Amino acid sequence: MNETNLMSKMKISKAVATMAIPSVISSLVTVVYNMADTFFVGQTGDPLQVAAVSLTNPIFILFMAFANMFGMGGSATASIAMGEKNEKRMKNVSAFITYASWITGIFFAVILLLGAKPILQIFGADKQTYDLAYGYLFHISYGAPFVIWSAAASFVVRAEGASKEAMIGSMIGTIVNIILDPIMINGLHMGAAGAAIATTIGNILASLYYAWYFIKKSKCFSIHLGYFKYKDKILTTVCCSGFPTAIFSVLMSVSTIVLNQILVVYGNTPVAAIGIVFKANMFITFLQMGLANGVQPLLGYNYGAGNIKRFRAVESYTKKCCLIVGILSTVLYFVFRTQIIKLFISDPEVVNYGVTMLIAYMISGPVIGVLFVNMNCMQSVNYALPATILSVMRQGVLLIPLLYILQLIAGLEGVIYGQAITDYIAVVLSTVFWRNIRKKL
Repeated sequence: MNETNLMSKMKISKAVATMAIPSVISSLVTVVYNMADTFFVGQTGDPLQVAAVSLTNPIFILFMAFANMFGMGGSATASIAMGEKNEKRMKNVSAFITYASWITGIFFAVILLLGAKPILQIFGADKQTYDLAYGYLFHISYGAPFVIWSAAASFVVRAEGASKEAMIGSMIGTIVNIILDPIMINGLHMGAAGAAIATTIGNILASLYYAWYFIKKSKCFSIHLGYFKYKDKILTTVCCSGFPTAIFSVLMSVSTIVLNQILVVYGNTPVAAIGIVFKANMFITFLQMGLANGVQPLLGYNYGAGNIKRFRAVESYTKKCCLIVGILSTVLYFVFRTQIIKLFISDPEVVNYGVTMLIAYMISGPVIGVLFVNMNCMQSVNYALPATILSVMRQGVLLIPLLYILQLIAGLEGVIYGQAITDYIAVVLSTVFWRNIRKKL
């Protein structure tokens, strides 16, 4: 496919579909990937095992924070460079993403392995769940470099217009994880630790695939050490462009820890239930996030090429798609809410908590895609600060205090509505921010 024709001339609906469909599939693969651990652990019938996975979920989210920063920032920077026909800068970006991901992953591996006990205590692990949670933490720790780089690489590959190849890389990790999960968790009776081993192996294989792609197939990118550099604004541009997405994930990790600490007061059953709901609700969120992320290279390219009319057309069409998808997926989830929770676990008490929590979480489902599109538009035109503010507000400044306030007002029943309330506030603010920026283009 001619990348220039795709980015600058192809009919908007077709160009969005070409870029977004593989991205949506990749996002759904990520959802399945994240659901797999909880699903197979849930088949043990042990709520404590499910609670252990829920308690350690912030670790994986933290890995994704840096993967998204390098990946989204690298994708935005590479897309602009592609629009400017700057091939050397594209290679510099891809090499920087690779080695920055590995250095960050090794750093996290060391910190997690050396500080496991205090970290798990902060996460809310108690005597019943500590050993189970430690098993997961230990095996996911040494997989950190592979988890971060394989996720970051998928964004950069997509920036080249190779959405299919990015999707294949994501599917490799997911399929391997799904195959190994029942073997490790149930067959070998390793529980939560087996889930972490399966996740790590899947990401190692995905990383090998992306290494092959960059070395053998990529036309514009390289991971050769000779192209690695952080000067000429490579580090600052990539990190600043990707920072809104990263801070979003970091604060999601922090808010998850806070939520678990609040819920564990009511017992490990609500913690197990929220872990299931968090993974289940990812379908609605990531479906729209996949749409928004998929068109980011289109937005970045056309901004870099000065084609603002096409930029706006892509933005408008994507928002309409997100609204339609958001409404349909939320209705589907509401109708089958009980069956969805029972897919993961049959424990009656966990199911009752889970159904109530799922309803609360999916209230913002119809509109959350608008937030993601607005934030991607801001990042694509080098307005990273407003997008960063939105991320900080949605997962930190607004959400965390709101969780405590709702607990004081309505207890557990109030806490579960915190995320939906925050989402609606963020959608409104993002619309106001983006309209002001858009007038300047």
